[in-house]
Amino acid sequence: MKYFLILFSFVLLSLTACDNNTTKLYSGIDAYMNNRSHEFDQISDERKAQLEELSDFISEKIKNNEDINLTFICTHNSRRSHMAQLWAWAAAEFYGIEKVSSYSGGTEATAFNPRAVKAVKKAGFKIEKGDQVDNPRYATRYHDDVKPVTSFSKKFTDESNPQENFAAVMVCSDADEKCPIVSGADSRIAIPYEDPKAFDGTDKEEFAYDERCAQIAREMLYVFSKVEKLK
Repeated sequence: MKYFLILFSFVLLSLTACDNNTTKLYSGIDAYMNNRSHEFDQISDERKAQLEELSDFISEKIKNNEDINLTFICTHNSRRSHMAQLWAWAAAEFYGIEKVSSYSGGTEATAFNPRAVKAVKKAGFKIEKGDQVDNPRYATRYHDDVKPVTSFSKKFTDESNPQENFAAVMVCSDADEKCPIVSGADSRIAIPYEDPKAFDGTDKEEFAYDERCAQIAREMLYVFSKVEKLK
């Protein structure tokens, strides 16, 4: 009888662990996100209030059983907007929030900066570069079983981005000032980040990109941790 109870308890614990493991993430990115999810105390109260505007938008879409489209906008669509797009995508999976699609764009198109590509790859994303020269397309995944995001630089009005029913999330001050109105957006939310480009060509370059990548991951995780799921 004692042996049976021990065995039953073991099976029950195993099933509970499986039920809680709802994410489909590479082990490296899963560990990275777990670490960032324990750093919410590094986010100031003022910043949390800004981020919770995005959480509220997502929660309202869930309440109304609507698709959740998020377009992250920065001037050149080369660094911060790509990082935010990818981390929002992965954070939604991490917290089990469904019907989320994330996008990015700029006020002009350049290229997904290779320093930013390196930073998100170090954090655990699998990234495969296409053969385009000036503006390469990258197939980006957080797990082999998911459809990859095609990461490349484009204007936020590009046909690959939603034209209506989306949140325009401004991740740099310059784009925020240049785009006081984003046509078709249900909501416009400003959460600007410092540009790691300021450290290009210096001995602090890699650290700056890694730091910004970690900050954006931490804050996208915070956003989705505050989303109210339907019971």
